[in-house]
Amino acid sequence: MEKTSKTYQAYIEILKRELVPAMGCTEPIAIAYCAARAREALGKLPDKITVAASGNIIKNVKSVIVPNTDGRKGIEAAAAIGVLAGDANAALEVIAHVKPEEKEKLGSYMENTEIHVDAAQSEHVLDIIVTVWSGSDTAEVHVVNEHTNIVKISKNDAVIFEKEIVDSVDTGKPDYECMTIEDIYDFAMTCDLDDIKDTIDRQIAYNTAISDEGLKNNYGANIGKTLLKSYGNDVHVRARARAAAGSDARMNGCEMPVVINSGSGNQGMTVSLPVIEYAKELGSSQDELYRALLLSNLVTLHEKEGIGRLSAYCGAVSAGAGAGAGIAWLCTKDYNAVIHTIVNALAITSGIVCDGAKASCAAKISAAVDAGIMGFEMFRNGQEFYGGDGLVLKGVENTIRNISRLGRIGMKETDKEIIKMMIGQ
Repeated sequence: MEKTSKTYQAYIEILKRELVPAMGCTEPIAIAYCAARAREALGKLPDKITVAASGNIIKNVKSVIVPNTDGRKGIEAAAAIGVLAGDANAALEVIAHVKPEEKEKLGSYMENTEIHVDAAQSEHVLDIIVTVWSGSDTAEVHVVNEHTNIVKISKNDAVIFEKEIVDSVDTGKPDYECMTIEDIYDFAMTCDLDDIKDTIDRQIAYNTAISDEGLKNNYGANIGKTLLKSYGNDVHVRARARAAAGSDARMNGCEMPVVINSGSGNQGMTVSLPVIEYAKELGSSQDELYRALLLSNLVTLHEKEGIGRLSAYCGAVSAGAGAGAGIAWLCTKDYNAVIHTIVNALAITSGIVCDGAKASCAAKISAAVDAGIMGFEMFRNGQEFYGGDGLVLKGVENTIRNISRLGRIGMKETDKEIIKMMIGQ
């Protein structure tokens, strides 16, 4: 792919835009960020907070531990720590640097502050409005469609900032629709690695570090440790355990950052850690690892673009297929291996639902990575799923479109029922 082409430049921009650090599950962090910006607009510590959130935000915050809150879960904790100690300029690392004395004040602040949570009446899957009060003064911040996409800031009914809410969140964002598996492969094989090395190096360093932490200490259901204890030390198992261990830690309050993919830390770990583990096993060069990670990241972003950031469709499925693509290339350097691995993997795990962020995400990640590896092993052994087998169609792009349709349209009612069950309706 020509370095001067629009497609090449779009891929570089997409990777730099998407592969960014986040500390904590991105949905509670989005609430904390919104709250920190609301306090900034108010200019003082609020004595009352209201959070109106869409169903998918409520679903993804309900059961996950918010970092730097001494093990607290939920929207109230996320909003309170954002208001009390959040860095309003740090985006998804808003509560990454909470001081010990600030953390100590959290319990007392929550006890003495009115905090209300409401369901946002919104057509947007990702929608958060945080309103704060101090006496008669009030401020409000509204985030829509992406975790840090602020569309309105106001104080005492005076608008400080406002922009139009559009389906394409940022009119200046790169062209995601240009992505195809064929072009992604071409880009990954020909990319000047100096253009993206720092971004990928950060993903390798951050995600490896939190995986190490998950395997070293006790977090959640310890899926990573359980895999290694139960199934041994084969690379297939290590690849699953590495990704699961990162999720064990992240879903259960670990205060270390990860580099995300498609707005999700779990997906960021799933696309990267299994590929890194296979590269170690194979003795791959650093350049080969970079190209495999370019492939796994972009394949996942392409799959997720048609589904959306949040849905009833578990994002680990897309990321597991992306990881499978990277592993397939490391093992074969063959385009056909990559496309067949993607189709096979999606056919295996396309029914996993998202019931929010919590400890069991690590087990779902393990299953998704296993499907990615199985998808490749099927190809290596001369086996594949064919067009007409369930949702599989002839051609990798056609299968991806079917899976996107399933996640975006077909599972809308499923998503509503999951949310109702989770909030006890």
